Amino acid sequence: MRLLTRILIFAATLPLSPIAMSQPTSVAKCAAVASEIIASRLAGEIRLNAGHPAIEWQRAQPVAFCADWQGKNPDEQRETVVRVLWSPQTLYLRFECRYRELYLFEDSASDGRRDHLWDRDVAEAFLQPDPARPRYYREFEVSPNGMWIDLDIFPGGLADLKSGMTRSVFLDEKAHRWAAELAIPLKALTPNFDPQSVWRANFYRVEGKEEPRKYLAWRPTGTAEPNFHVPAAFGTLSFEVAKKSK
Repeated sequence: MRLLTRILIFAATLPLSPIAMSQPTSVAKCAAVASEIIASRLAGEIRLNAGHPAIEWQRAQPVAFCADWQGKNPDEQRETVVRVLWSPQTLYLRFECRYRELYLFEDSASDGRRDHLWDRDVAEAFLQPDPARPRYYREFEVSPNGMWIDLDIFPGGLADLKSGMTRSVFLDEKAHRWAAELAIPLKALTPNFDPQSVWRANFYRVEGKEEPRKYLAWRPTGTAEPNFHVPAAFGTLSFEVAKKSK
Protein backbone atom coordinates (compact mmCIF):
# COMPACT_ATOMS: atom_id res chain seq x y z
CA MET A 1 0.00 0.00 0.00
CA ARG A 2 1.28 3.47 -0.87
CA LEU A 3 1.77 5.52 2.29
CA LEU A 4 0.81 9.17 2.16
CA THR A 5 1.87 10.19 5.65
CA ARG A 6 5.56 9.71 6.46
CA ILE A 7 6.30 12.65 8.73
CA LEU A 8 6.78 10.55 11.85
CA ILE A 9 8.36 7.50 10.24
CA PHE A 10 12.02 7.92 11.08
CA ALA A 11 14.80 6.47 8.92
CA ALA A 12 12.43 4.09 7.16
CA THR A 13 15.02 3.09 4.58
CA LEU A 14 17.93 2.65 6.98
CA PRO A 15 18.96 -0.60 8.67
CA LEU A 16 17.71 -1.11 12.17
CA SER A 17 20.08 -0.69 15.07
CA PRO A 18 20.82 -3.87 17.07
CA ILE A 19 18.27 -2.99 19.79
CA ALA A 20 15.62 -1.57 17.48
CA MET A 21 13.46 -4.68 17.23
CA SER A 22 13.23 -7.84 19.28
CA GLN A 23 14.07 -11.16 17.72
CA PRO A 24 10.97 -13.12 16.72
CA THR A 25 9.83 -15.68 19.25
CA SER A 26 8.23 -19.07 18.79
CA VAL A 27 4.46 -19.53 18.80
CA ALA A 28 4.69 -21.26 22.17
CA LYS A 29 6.57 -18.36 23.74
CA CYS A 30 4.46 -15.51 22.38
CA ALA A 31 1.28 -17.41 23.29
CA ALA A 32 2.45 -17.92 26.91
CA VAL A 33 1.03 -14.69 28.26
CA ALA A 34 2.36 -13.10 31.46
CA SER A 35 -0.10 -11.37 33.76
CA GLU A 36 2.18 -8.51 34.83
CA ILE A 37 4.28 -5.91 33.07
CA ILE A 38 6.80 -3.80 34.98
CA ALA A 39 7.68 -0.23 34.04
CA SER A 40 11.41 0.36 34.48
CA ARG A 41 12.47 3.55 36.28
CA LEU A 42 14.31 6.24 34.32
CA ALA A 43 16.84 8.67 35.72
CA GLY A 44 15.57 11.34 33.33
CA GLU A 45 13.53 11.84 30.19
CA ILE A 46 14.44 10.08 26.93
CA ARG A 47 14.07 11.06 23.31
CA LEU A 48 11.58 9.09 21.24
CA ASN A 49 13.07 7.36 18.21
CA ALA A 50 11.23 4.19 17.24
CA GLY A 51 13.77 3.20 14.58
CA HIS A 52 16.82 3.71 16.79
CA PRO A 53 15.49 3.47 20.36
CA ALA A 54 17.23 4.86 23.41
CA ILE A 55 19.44 2.37 25.22
CA GLU A 56 17.21 2.64 28.30
CA TRP A 57 14.64 0.44 26.57
CA GLN A 58 16.99 -2.51 27.04
CA ARG A 59 16.30 -2.40 30.79
CA ALA A 60 12.55 -2.77 30.35
CA GLN A 61 11.38 -6.37 30.65
CA PRO A 62 9.18 -7.06 27.60
CA VAL A 63 5.92 -8.91 27.37
CA ALA A 64 4.94 -10.54 24.08
CA PHE A 65 1.66 -11.75 22.65
CA CYS A 66 0.46 -13.19 19.34
CA ALA A 67 -2.85 -14.90 20.15
CA ASP A 68 -6.32 -13.50 19.53
CA TRP A 69 -8.67 -11.86 22.04
CA GLN A 70 -9.80 -15.31 23.20
CA GLY A 71 -6.25 -16.50 23.73
CA LYS A 72 -6.49 -18.75 20.67
CA ASN A 73 -4.97 -19.03 17.19
CA PRO A 74 -1.42 -17.82 18.00
CA ASP A 75 0.50 -16.46 15.00
CA GLU A 76 4.16 -15.50 15.46
CA GLN A 77 3.96 -13.47 12.24
CA ARG A 78 1.66 -11.07 14.11
CA GLU A 79 3.66 -10.93 17.34
CA THR A 80 3.61 -7.78 19.45
CA VAL A 81 6.28 -6.95 22.05
CA VAL A 82 5.56 -4.24 24.63
CA ARG A 83 7.94 -2.42 26.97
CA VAL A 84 7.21 0.30 29.53
CA LEU A 85 9.44 2.95 31.12
CA TRP A 86 8.57 5.73 33.53
CA SER A 87 9.92 8.97 34.95
CA PRO A 88 8.18 11.20 37.52
CA GLN A 89 6.69 13.15 34.62
CA THR A 90 6.14 10.61 31.84
CA LEU A 91 4.99 7.10 31.06
CA TYR A 92 6.73 5.66 27.99
CA LEU A 93 5.39 2.78 25.91
CA ARG A 94 7.13 0.92 23.10
CA PHE A 95 5.39 -1.47 20.71
CA GLU A 96 7.32 -3.75 18.34
CA CYS A 97 4.97 -5.33 15.85
CA ARG A 98 5.19 -7.96 13.14
CA TYR A 99 2.47 -8.05 10.50
CA ARG A 100 1.30 -10.05 7.51
CA GLU A 101 -0.55 -7.29 5.66
CA LEU A 102 -0.85 -3.54 6.09
CA TYR A 103 -4.10 -1.58 6.12
CA LEU A 104 -3.84 2.15 6.85
CA PHE A 105 -5.82 5.34 6.68
CA GLU A 106 -4.20 7.99 4.46
CA ASP A 107 -6.03 10.97 5.94
CA SER A 108 -5.94 12.51 9.39
CA ALA A 109 -6.02 15.85 11.15
CA SER A 110 -2.96 18.03 10.67
CA ASP A 111 -1.51 16.77 13.97
CA GLY A 112 -2.03 13.12 13.00
CA ARG A 113 -5.12 12.52 15.11
CA ARG A 114 -7.63 10.19 13.43
CA ASP A 115 -11.16 9.35 14.58
CA HIS A 116 -12.06 5.65 14.37
CA LEU A 117 -8.39 4.79 14.00
CA TRP A 118 -9.26 1.28 15.23
CA ASP A 119 -10.92 0.61 11.86
CA ARG A 120 -7.43 0.01 10.41
CA ASP A 121 -4.18 -1.45 11.76
CA VAL A 122 -3.25 -0.18 15.22
CA ALA A 123 -1.49 -0.98 18.46
CA GLU A 124 -3.48 -0.07 21.56
CA ALA A 125 -2.86 0.47 25.26
CA PHE A 126 -5.65 0.56 27.84
CA LEU A 127 -4.42 2.01 31.15
CA GLN A 128 -6.39 2.03 34.41
CA PRO A 129 -4.56 3.96 37.14
CA ASP A 130 -7.28 3.34 39.75
CA PRO A 131 -8.40 -0.32 39.84
CA ALA A 132 -11.07 0.67 42.38
CA ARG A 133 -12.87 2.37 39.48
CA PRO A 134 -12.82 -0.49 36.97
CA ARG A 135 -14.98 1.18 34.35
CA TYR A 136 -12.77 4.28 34.13
CA TYR A 137 -9.61 4.01 32.06
CA ARG A 138 -7.57 5.65 29.29
CA GLU A 139 -7.14 4.36 25.75
CA PHE A 140 -4.18 5.15 23.48
CA GLU A 141 -3.82 4.03 19.87
CA VAL A 142 -1.09 4.45 17.27
CA SER A 143 -0.94 3.25 13.68
CA PRO A 144 2.05 2.09 11.61
CA ASN A 145 2.07 5.43 9.76
CA GLY A 146 2.03 7.58 12.88
CA MET A 147 -1.65 8.43 13.28
CA TRP A 148 -3.01 8.41 16.82
CA ILE A 149 -5.96 8.87 19.12
CA ASP A 150 -6.30 9.12 22.90
CA LEU A 151 -9.57 8.63 24.74
CA ASP A 152 -11.04 8.89 28.21
CA ILE A 153 -13.31 5.87 28.77
CA PHE A 154 -16.05 6.01 31.42
CA PRO A 155 -19.43 4.39 32.09
CA GLY A 156 -21.77 5.23 29.25
CA GLY A 157 -19.31 6.77 26.85
CA LEU A 158 -15.95 8.20 25.90
CA ALA A 159 -14.34 11.58 25.28
CA ASP A 160 -11.15 12.97 23.79
CA LEU A 161 -8.47 12.81 26.45
CA LYS A 162 -6.16 15.50 25.02
CA SER A 163 -3.30 13.98 26.99
CA GLY A 164 -0.43 15.75 25.25
CA MET A 165 0.95 12.39 24.14
CA THR A 166 3.85 12.45 21.68
CA ARG A 167 4.97 9.56 19.49
CA SER A 168 7.52 8.20 17.06
CA VAL A 169 6.89 5.44 14.51
CA PHE A 170 9.19 3.30 12.39
CA LEU A 171 7.90 1.17 9.50
CA ASP A 172 9.89 -1.43 7.57
CA GLU A 173 7.55 -2.70 4.86
CA LYS A 174 10.17 -5.07 3.44
CA ALA A 175 10.57 -6.90 6.76
CA HIS A 176 6.86 -6.59 7.65
CA ARG A 177 7.67 -4.88 10.93
CA TRP A 178 6.81 -1.63 12.61
CA ALA A 179 7.53 -0.02 15.95
CA ALA A 180 6.00 2.83 17.90
CA GLU A 181 7.06 4.76 20.98
CA LEU A 182 4.63 6.86 23.01
CA ALA A 183 5.35 9.42 25.72
CA ILE A 184 2.30 10.14 27.87
CA PRO A 185 2.35 12.84 30.57
CA LEU A 186 1.52 11.15 33.87
CA LYS A 187 -0.67 14.09 34.86
CA ALA A 188 -3.00 13.10 32.01
CA LEU A 189 -3.36 9.64 33.56
CA THR A 190 -3.69 10.41 37.26
CA PRO A 191 -3.58 13.62 39.31
CA ASN A 192 -1.48 12.05 42.07
CA PHE A 193 0.93 9.48 40.72
CA ASP A 194 2.21 6.98 43.28
CA PRO A 195 4.91 4.61 41.99
CA GLN A 196 4.01 2.18 44.78
CA SER A 197 0.57 1.72 43.28
CA VAL A 198 -0.36 -1.13 40.95
CA TRP A 199 -2.35 -0.21 37.88
CA ARG A 200 -4.40 -2.41 35.58
CA ALA A 201 -3.58 -2.47 31.87
CA ASN A 202 -4.04 -4.32 28.63
CA PHE A 203 -2.44 -4.14 25.20
CA TYR A 204 -3.94 -4.99 21.85
CA ARG A 205 -3.35 -5.15 18.11
CA VAL A 206 -5.78 -4.95 15.23
CA GLU A 207 -4.90 -5.93 11.68
CA GLY A 208 -7.22 -5.73 8.70
CA LYS A 209 -9.72 -3.51 6.91
CA GLU A 210 -12.79 -5.71 6.61
CA GLU A 211 -14.11 -8.63 8.63
CA PRO A 212 -12.82 -11.10 9.47
CA ARG A 213 -10.10 -8.89 10.93
CA LYS A 214 -7.36 -9.97 13.35
CA TYR A 215 -7.85 -8.91 16.96
CA LEU A 216 -4.92 -9.77 19.23
CA ALA A 217 -4.64 -9.24 22.97
CA TRP A 218 -1.98 -9.41 25.68
CA ARG A 219 -4.54 -10.53 28.30
CA PRO A 220 -7.37 -12.41 26.57
CA THR A 221 -10.81 -10.91 27.15
CA GLY A 222 -12.61 -14.21 26.49
CA THR A 223 -15.69 -12.65 24.90
CA ALA A 224 -17.66 -14.46 22.20
CA GLU A 225 -17.15 -11.58 19.77
CA PRO A 226 -14.06 -9.34 19.61
CA ASN A 227 -14.22 -6.90 22.49
CA PHE A 228 -11.27 -5.14 24.10
CA HIS A 229 -13.32 -3.20 26.63
CA VAL A 230 -13.28 -5.82 29.38
CA PRO A 231 -11.53 -4.27 32.42
CA ALA A 232 -11.92 -7.46 34.44
CA ALA A 233 -9.49 -9.14 32.04
CA PHE A 234 -6.74 -6.51 32.34
CA GLY A 235 -3.32 -7.50 33.62
CA THR A 236 -1.28 -5.52 36.14
CA LEU A 237 1.21 -2.71 35.56
CA SER A 238 3.76 -2.19 38.34
CA PHE A 239 6.43 0.47 38.63
CA GLU A 240 10.07 -0.21 39.43
CA VAL A 241 11.21 2.04 42.24
CA ALA A 242 14.73 3.05 43.18
CA LYS A 243 16.24 1.06 46.02
CA LYS A 244 16.97 3.08 49.11
CA SER A 245 20.62 3.20 50.13
CA LYS A 246 21.46 1.85 53.58
